Amino acid sequence: MTEEELWESATSGVRPLDRGPGVAAPPPPPPAAGPFWHPDLEAIDELRALVAGDAPFDLSDTDEFIEGRAAGLDANLARKLRRGEFAVQGHVDLHGMTRDEAKGAVEDFLRRSRQAGKRCVLVVHGRGLHSKDQLPVLKDALKTWLATGRFARHVLAFASARPVDGGAGAIYVLLRRPGR
Repeated sequence: MTEEELWESATSGVRPLDRGPGVAAPPPPPPAAGPFWHPDLEAIDELRALVAGDAPFDLSDTDEFIEGRAAGLDANLARKLRRGEFAVQGHVDLHGMTRDEAKGAVEDFLRRSRQAGKRCVLVVHGRGLHSKDQLPVLKDALKTWLATGRFARHVLAFASARPVDGGAGAIYVLLRRPGR
């Protein structure tokens, strides 16, 4: 039996529907306006969370060292990170970058690292000795980005590195496993 004969056999008893006056379907609702996004709004939200104490991280820092961990994270895990007991599986060096360039580089690096299944990575930010007023601009920005930025949900903890890995000029970042 050919395909046409099979089709004729299957549809032989079918008759078209009566197309009476019918009722027109209501027009679809207008598309909902998506949330407006702008980098300044993200920065304001990050600052608002920090000021309100809503940051999902427990933070501690001194002039030289910083540390943050997701609220409720086992203190032993944070201590292991601080001691450099996790193998560093990748790194990015932010030396010579502006704040905006560094943010993009960190976002891309953390996204790629997480997709590759890496758990512990190193972000080298420098100590700010060549910055205007010799202030660590990137170090302070990293703390905010990692604790309250859009990738905070992917970060379990971060801590200043051991001297052999860059000391106060670098941060270990412990990433969540993908899918968590």
